Amino acid sequence: MTARTDRPTPETDQPHDLIGIGIGPFNLSLAALAHGIPQPLTTAFYEQRPTFHWHPGLLIEGSSLQVPFLADLVTLADPTSPWTLLNYLRTRDRLFPFYFAERFHIQRAEYDAYCRWVSQQLPALHFGHQVDTLRWNPERALFEVDYTQLGPDGEAEALGRAHTRHIALGIGTEPHIPESLKPLTDARTVPVIHSADYLHHRRQLLDADHITVIGSGQSGAEIFLDLLRSRPAGHEKLHWLARTPAFAPMEYSKLGLEHFTPDYTRYFHALPEPVRDQLVPHQWQLHKGIDHDTITAIHDELYRRTLHGGWPDATLTPGVTVRTAGRVATSRIELHLEHTQQKTRTRLTTDAVVLATGYRERPLDHILGNLAAHVRRDAAGRPRIDAHYRLDLDPAITGNVYVQNAERHTHGVGAPDLGLAAWRSATILNHLTGTTPYPLPQRTAFTTFGLTPHNTLPTQKPLLVPLVQGN
Repeated sequence: MTARTDRPTPETDQPHDLIGIGIGPFNLSLAALAHGIPQPLTTAFYEQRPTFHWHPGLLIEGSSLQVPFLADLVTLADPTSPWTLLNYLRTRDRLFPFYFAERFHIQRAEYDAYCRWVSQQLPALHFGHQVDTLRWNPERALFEVDYTQLGPDGEAEALGRAHTRHIALGIGTEPHIPESLKPLTDARTVPVIHSADYLHHRRQLLDADHITVIGSGQSGAEIFLDLLRSRPAGHEKLHWLARTPAFAPMEYSKLGLEHFTPDYTRYFHALPEPVRDQLVPHQWQLHKGIDHDTITAIHDELYRRTLHGGWPDATLTPGVTVRTAGRVATSRIELHLEHTQQKTRTRLTTDAVVLATGYRERPLDHILGNLAAHVRRDAAGRPRIDAHYRLDLDPAITGNVYVQNAERHTHGVGAPDLGLAAWRSATILNHLTGTTPYPLPQRTAFTTFGLTPHNTLPTQKPLLVPLVQGN
């Protein structure tokens, strides 16, 4: 099909109440809960990928979520929703096997399949639609969203325009590569893979003589374990390097987990900006550590390989930074290492590298386009985001732009956590409608964070009702 060069005129387009840009777990949660509101909402969600997939390169066999199964798309806001994980299992005749499995943490592959099941049934989702431009139309007091409909091979098939009163940005995160490691991405003849693409290149990695994994989080640990299990005993030829002072377990104590409650989110949001910025780096073990089962499995596998004498050819070294990196000839890579405590330096030559260096929030300015100039910012130039997850915009823009997983600097370590997805979606929908289709509890933690409690839900005023009456 030949791509059109025009877009529908505004007069032929009926405005939506809400358009979501990006369909990951968070906007999928929002779409599922919006679908269940008694007062109907007109919504549309656009995603450039052809179908829903959640971190397909990291669905390593046996790997589990780090949150309980109750942290699905809807349960913690509406356990009666048809889009719960338990209902998904019921439709697959798998409730009894799940019951007898007695697993509070499901496998990642099952979570991916569950989300895809939900995505295939919600009518407001439009995959294969790439959002090109977002702008504010002051004459109609509406947002304009220009998009390109993509074909099976990603080619442009048609152009379109939609109008909406409110926007929800759920464009997700992107793989992060530290500056010192970026030269590795130019080593085209050597396997240098970000952990996000691990399974797509696993066979190529296993064919390498020596493999180095960089990064001490959950992904790095799972990849190291998978490689270790796949290498012959005594000939593992593996290095695992980490900047952290130890291969540390994730903070998983009951009171520690209360940092992922709405109570803590409200407390964090009310703190001064400099205090928030100091807190986040020191809370790395809340979300960047390794779960206890994975650490145990790694140690068990290493120990098993000593049963007949000798030690596995696997080196695990924390407290190491990679100063620089580059190619050696055409087939190898040299890493220049420094130990932060010893202040010693050395070089490591390897045949393949897995960069388990995490993810960063995608910059919002690109998708916001001209709207970016209307966003009020903090001292570091980051968007200000209020307690309702709205961008702080100039008063001339009367519509709201809500954000999902772009607010760690304002809402804390719970921003990317799946356990707060349903809560955030419910908060957005309650604010958007000016009602309480999803009543939320006033208190969610035993801990009182701070001497001045912040357990009261933020007040709201109706937004949707008066806007629906006219364009």
